[in-house]
Amino acid sequence: MNPLNVFIADDHVVVREGLKALINRQSDMRVIGEAANGQEACDQVPHLHPDVVIMDLSMPGITGTQATARLSRECPSVKIVALTVHENNGYIRQLLSAGASGYVLKKSAGDGLIQAIRLVADGKMYLDPEMAGKVVTGFVRRAADSLATEVPNLSDRELEIAKLTTAGHSNKEIASKLDISVKTVETYRARGMEKLGLTSRAQLVRYAIQQGWLSGEQN
Repeated sequence: MNPLNVFIADDHVVVREGLKALINRQSDMRVIGEAANGQEACDQVPHLHPDVVIMDLSMPGITGTQATARLSRECPSVKIVALTVHENNGYIRQLLSAGASGYVLKKSAGDGLIQAIRLVADGKMYLDPEMAGKVVTGFVRRAADSLATEVPNLSDRELEIAKLTTAGHSNKEIASKLDISVKTVETYRARGMEKLGLTSRAQLVRYAIQQGWLSGEQN
């Protein structure tokens, strides 16, 4: 099995060296390039074709958010994991809207970052557990009031499962919460995504952001 190729963009040399050491210790991944700012990342990534880019948000010049949006347009097959000190839900929405598939807090980077790399490379989403909890809490408070008014082409159950999915719940957690089988969860989600014209969990999360599911806004 070929290792996952990872690119690191961070303006601190010490951080890059630490991330390289962490990633290169994994048997299934390797670092193939690095950048000290967003412009360098945008210049190098299209030529190196990494599987995953680790993107710091706070860099000089082109910011991590701007670089994420640009690379998502120019290299749609490359998955991007945002690495940041920011613990604000607004940053999550901004980064996921720009095209990131993962959001990891620097203070908890380590096993979480390695897990994020593997998940996003597999087409899944990753939210730092600390941030996912905040997102889920906000979602649960809003879900009951909004089920009947948003996205009328989905059934209530399809919408409920779609929202729980984008809020970070696993199939098993959703099944337990709704007292249904995991297979039923998968069926309802697949049916809902087909109605919305979506083909991946990442697309579903971005759709959720557009609908305001993660922020309390509704389009």
